[in-house]
Amino acid sequence: MKIFAVYNIKGGVGKTTTSVNLSCLSAADGSRTLLWDLDPQGGASYYMCVKTKIKGGSEQLLKRRFKVTDAVKMTGYPNLDLLPSDLSNRRMDFIMHNKKKPLEVLEKQIKPLRKQYDHLFLDCPPDLSMVAENVFNIADVLLVPLIPTTLSLRAYNKLVRFLVKNRTNKRLKVLPFFNQVNLTKPIHRVVTRNVREKHPIFLADPIIDSNIIEAMGIKRAPIFNYANDSEEAESFRSLWREIKERTHQEK
Repeated sequence: MKIFAVYNIKGGVGKTTTSVNLSCLSAADGSRTLLWDLDPQGGASYYMCVKTKIKGGSEQLLKRRFKVTDAVKMTGYPNLDLLPSDLSNRRMDFIMHNKKKPLEVLEKQIKPLRKQYDHLFLDCPPDLSMVAENVFNIADVLLVPLIPTTLSLRAYNKLVRFLVKNRTNKRLKVLPFFNQVNLTKPIHRVVTRNVREKHPIFLADPIIDSNIIEAMGIKRAPIFNYANDSEEAESFRSLWREIKERTHQEK
């Protein structure tokens, strides 16, 4: 099972729309895919029309009082399941800090899932937390959406410095890309062009700022459900193709 984590220290950069759409593309490829909504806000669960509730809450889940597979829900999309969020996810940090091995909590959780799924997508809450450190330890690919602004780049640099200093997972591949790009704004044009030219680690195709993407919240569906032939849908397909190329995915 390959694990893709969609993460940024900052909020509001499009992590959830990215997680939902990429997991749908993974499933459409024929890969058995699980999307785990780790954010207490439950945005991914909402988009997928799954009730944001885990029986017993995240505390019982992390304490392994029941099997993680019992919390998995079907989404109605072939090959795509969801492990929904719960408001109790806000306590995950506290629960992890009280474990003997706090950085191995999520690793133990995903063990039963490894044989059931080809791809696991993690929709992560913002901030550098114990949850984030758990994610860094289990992920194969860290997808980092950034808005092309100074503060967003500053947050990305802070993340890179943290990973250089603290990362123990040597297989983790970091793939940043620009999201919510508005090319009518001079700073967006300059940043997207200059940063990609100087830093080839950035994925080539940005995701534009669009009302069609924002409509996911109204439609409660991936963009491919209601705007499959749109430029925005194609931009996510292009992004997923490049991610697969960079990570040597066959499908």
